[in-house]
Amino acid sequence: MRLVEGLLLVALPFVLNAQPPLGIVHGRVLECDSAKPAGQLSIRTKKNQVYRFSFDAKTYAERGEQQSSITAIKPGDEVEIICDKTPEATLRYARTVHIVDQKPQTAQLAQLRMAAERLQAYSYSSPLDDLFPRGNLTFSGVVRQLNDERLVLRTRTDGDKVIYLRPDTRYLADGARVQVSTLKLNTRVFVRAGTNLDNEIEAYQVVWGQILMPQSAP
Repeated sequence: MRLVEGLLLVALPFVLNAQPPLGIVHGRVLECDSAKPAGQLSIRTKKNQVYRFSFDAKTYAERGEQQSSITAIKPGDEVEIICDKTPEATLRYARTVHIVDQKPQTAQLAQLRMAAERLQAYSYSSPLDDLFPRGNLTFSGVVRQLNDERLVLRTRTDGDKVIYLRPDTRYLADGARVQVSTLKLNTRVFVRAGTNLDNEIEAYQVVWGQILMPQSAP
């Protein structure tokens, strides 16, 4: 009886965490079919949640600021995945996989990062961007207003959000990097953002495109 109870306790987290959230998900890779052009990968989040994602040849992969490949993903890598729905409720489609470089954060690097954040209002780029992925806020919604300085995002739960655009904001459409002029009103987007010294929300990355359903792995 105790053995059965123990097995249930082991399996319970996988049952509870069977449905990944939509949007941006962070975690560490457990398994990945990286030898195939299409397949699946699983990650474990900091809250010990295990999620599964499918990918195909249209999935955009990057490491730091450089385009990479799914074949570069290995178990143990820390990743940030932007995902969409699939026909299977317990599976999400990975549209973008950002591989986070893990480098030791020495006290000196921590001090440099703090100094860079204090100068954020005056400088829009930093050599630390490759070491520390920027933005601790994520939003999803429909673009209701757009100009050269900002966009207004209509969210489902929080109403309208004013998000300012930076000179170094990155834009991805269907997995490819594009110019801001490509973004149109009434487009549904995912936004990774942060706040500046004036407590305004600034976009670091804006992602949109047609929801692509993955093909079955061969």
